[in-house]
This record gives sequence, structure tokens and C-alpha cells, in this order.
Amino acid sequence: MIQEFKKIWKPYTIGLLWLLGLLWPMLGIHPDGTLSFDKTFTAWGYITIGTTICLLLYVMNKSGILNAVSRPLAGLRDTVGRASGKVPTWVWIIILLAAAFCYPFFTGRYAQDVATNVLIYVCLGLGLNIVVGLAGMLDLGYIAFYGVGAYTYALLNIHFGMSFWICLPIAATLALTAGCLIGYPTLRMRGDYLAIVTLGFGEIVRILLNNWMSLTNGPNGILGINPPSIYIPSFENGFSLEVLYLKKLHYLYYVALFLAIVTIISVRHLNYSRIGRAWESIREDETAAELMGVNTFKLKLLAYAMGALFAGLAGAFFCARMRFVSPESFTFLESAMVLSMVVLGGMASIPGIILGAAALIVLPEVFREFETYRMLVFGMSMVVMMLFRPAGLIPAKRMGSRGEEKEG
Repeated sequence: MIQEFKKIWKPYTIGLLWLLGLLWPMLGIHPDGTLSFDKTFTAWGYITIGTTICLLLYVMNKSGILNAVSRPLAGLRDTVGRASGKVPTWVWIIILLAAAFCYPFFTGRYAQDVATNVLIYVCLGLGLNIVVGLAGMLDLGYIAFYGVGAYTYALLNIHFGMSFWICLPIAATLALTAGCLIGYPTLRMRGDYLAIVTLGFGEIVRILLNNWMSLTNGPNGILGINPPSIYIPSFENGFSLEVLYLKKLHYLYYVALFLAIVTIISVRHLNYSRIGRAWESIREDETAAELMGVNTFKLKLLAYAMGALFAGLAGAFFCARMRFVSPESFTFLESAMVLSMVVLGGMASIPGIILGAAALIVLPEVFREFETYRMLVFGMSMVVMMLFRPAGLIPAKRMGSRGEEKEG
């Protein structure tokens, strides 16, 4: 352990000193021009304590000291896995669906709002999983298709009075079309070049939404959008159908749950189809896949379009839920957040991405009491998770040479 620590203590100390120098201008200068070290040293102290704990855990893991703890935990995990494997899969599915359905009956408005937000990001994460996890393409502008779906519903509802359920397939189709339009001239590129192009596309869409005043109302956004609605029978003065707007949070939660279930089923079928296996072959080695007869360009374009489709669905629901939409909701930070969910949960793993979305949405809410430092605690938690679970929280069982795990 001492040898491991000697290798990294110098760059670690230098990094902390650089951080102290960067924090002082940001936190030490007050609006009135006076200087103070209180906030600077308080923030630096929290960061030092957190990073030191992470560093010690990393060194202990490298030195094998944590094996005494990890081996019993691994044995317990295997025992639980064998016990749960004896229960049929459909039983677990029924239990999870029942728990998800009963969730609003035992929680308040705040918990329902957070859960609805998690379900939206589950749809986004599973859509991006097709592009990144299955096809192996790095997409940094994925949130643009989310914006296309949201603005499609907003414009159709405000100007033409179209309902949410009619606009939902239209929003998905337009997002898919946008994916094809951007994918056709760019998907012949690979790696960093493709990432830069997708990043530029995301920024183009955001700037377009921000500046096209006559269509999108620019940075002011669009207000007065109707929530999802259903028809219910009414027997007053005879039989008729009345429109019920789903404004309450538990109604919106069930709509989000429905969209998440549809997305999960669709992505799972794509994953285990011939198309899904072709995507995985492209991810592992595009040149070898092309030599084996796989039409790599068409399948990459299909992956890009399918990912955009699910983002369009999520965007339409996001717009209906908020009843307001503006370009500030579709920044690069959102794309980075969705990509973090895919990587942290486990690429190409549907349960992992669901858990990753829940973790990245719920953790900041749990740490809200830390106020200024909650995002710092949140970031350190991610660092610890990636140190000890580099393949994700729940790695995919079917991985190739680039994956961390493979099941024969």
C-alpha cells in the first residue's frame, strides 16, 4: 500500500494546490470587492477530505487490502443471484410492475415528481443506449432530438389544437427524420470526428430554437401547452364523452410509466434481434462486420434514427408535463447527463441504464441538504462507482472483447 501511495502523492498534492488557487478567485472575492478565505478553505477542505477518501480506497483496492471485504460480498452476491435465479423471470416482472403501479398510493407529490423525471430519463437513456451501447457510436448531441419532439408537440398543440396522443407519433416521426437527416452525411465518420459533428448538431438545434422568434418564440419559450388528455364517458343528459386533462402528478406518472414500458419492450426486442446482433458486430469491429456482409452504414443510420425516435417520445411527454418549453432545457449538459446514465449504469444493459437513470436523478435530490456542495458529493459518488464498477452498475451479460464481462 505504501508503494502505491508513493507513486501518486506528488501529483495529488500538486492538484490540490492548483485547486486551491482556482477556488480562491471564485469564492474569496465578495461583490463589494473585499477578500475572504472562509468560503475558499471550507470548500477546499470538503474537496480534500472527499478526494483523500477516494484516493485511499483506490490504493487499498490496488494493494489487495479490500479483498477481505470484497470476497464475502462477492459470495453473498453469488448466493443471492442463485436464489433469485430459481424464481421465474415473469414473477419478478409482475412484482416490479405491481410496485411501480402502486408507487403513487404510498408517496407524496415530491416523490411522484422525481419518479416521473426518472422515467423520462429512462426513455432517453434507453434511446441513447441503441446508439452508444449497441452500435458503438459516441453521440454528444442526442438531446437535440429530445428538443425536436418537445417543440413538435408544443407547436401542433398551440397552433392546431392537436391532442397529446395524436402528436406523440408525429413527434417521434419528426425526431426520427431529423436523425436520418443528420446521420446520412455524417455517419461515415468514426470516433472523435463523429462525436464533434454530433456535438455541433446539438448546438445548432439549440441556437435555432433560441433565435427563430416567429416559430419558437425564441428564449421566451412557448407557454399554455395542454397536458395529456383522455375521453371519459358521461351519462348526464344522455351518453357523451368528456375530455379529462391529466394535470395531476399521479396521472402524469402513469403516462410516463406507460412510455417507459413501451421503450423497454421495444429496446429489448431490438437488442435480441438480428439487427441488434449486427449493431453489436459494428460496435466490436466495424471493418470485420463489413467484410462479413453487414451493411454497416444503413445499420448505423437505423441505430441513429431509432435512438432519435425514443428521444422524440420523451420530448413530447416532457413538454406536455411541464406545459411550457424553452431552449434552456436542451443544452449540452443534458446530453452529458444522459450519456453518464448509459455509462454508469452499464452500456447495452437495460436494467443497468434504468438504475443509472434513477441514481443520477435521485442522488442530487438526496444530497439537496448539502446545498452548495451537493453536486460535489454527487460527483465524488460517481467517481467512487466508476473506480470500483468500471463496467457499470449492472454490466451487460452479452458483451464482446471490449466489454468487461462476457457470458458464454
